[in-house]
Amino acid sequence: MSTFLDRMAERVTRCKRILYAIAEASEKPMILVKELSPRSRRHLLRHFLALEEKDRLLRFGTKLSDELVTRYVEQLDFSRDTIFGVYDRKLRLLGVGHLAFAPRETSRVSGATIKARIAEFGVSVSAAARGMGVGTKLFERGAMRCRNADVDTLYMHCLSSNKVMMHIATKAGMEIHRDYGEADAYLKLKPANSVTVLQEAVEEQAAMLDYIVKSNVRALLKWLTKVTGIGKPKA
Repeated sequence: MSTFLDRMAERVTRCKRILYAIAEASEKPMILVKELSPRSRRHLLRHFLALEEKDRLLRFGTKLSDELVTRYVEQLDFSRDTIFGVYDRKLRLLGVGHLAFAPRETSRVSGATIKARIAEFGVSVSAAARGMGVGTKLFERGAMRCRNADVDTLYMHCLSSNKVMMHIATKAGMEIHRDYGEADAYLKLKPANSVTVLQEAVEEQAAMLDYIVKSNVRALLKWLTKVTGIGKPKA
């Protein structure tokens, strides 16, 4: 009996190693940006609460307590705005991009367009994921959504000390205006075409499939651990 159990344990261990390898490999080829929904609030809250105090200041422009961050996540309007995320293999959000649409008249750069709406972009990236291009990919996806939504002006407002957003703005060729420690940047976007519409649809499908695979692998690993006891932390 012990020999049989040993063989089963060995097979389960081998299976788990393969699953971990698949999960890790799925992240390496590209950064996949997924559109988030109200069901993602728990993931969003975990991401924002994990940001250090200085990073919260850079993201929101002011210091927010855990209570205020929680309230912010609860009040996110997914029917009006578009929110994107990049997940790791453990289904943790490495980065979040928030595309907020507002009437042209309410924007600081209302003179930059004759379109009815302007989009404002905000981004946060976990400390462990910086330098990987996560913020840039979120911005690119946001710009594509703007084009396909007939919005030709993408705007960012941040503290001048926000290196992530300033790097994104500079790399994208945005026009930047600095004043009293703050910065305004905007980018004029080209009209949508059949290529941008198809590209956004394909990228979203790829990100959705990636999320499903990671979710199923994670669920299977949990089940194997529960059934066999292998991988459980020692008391």
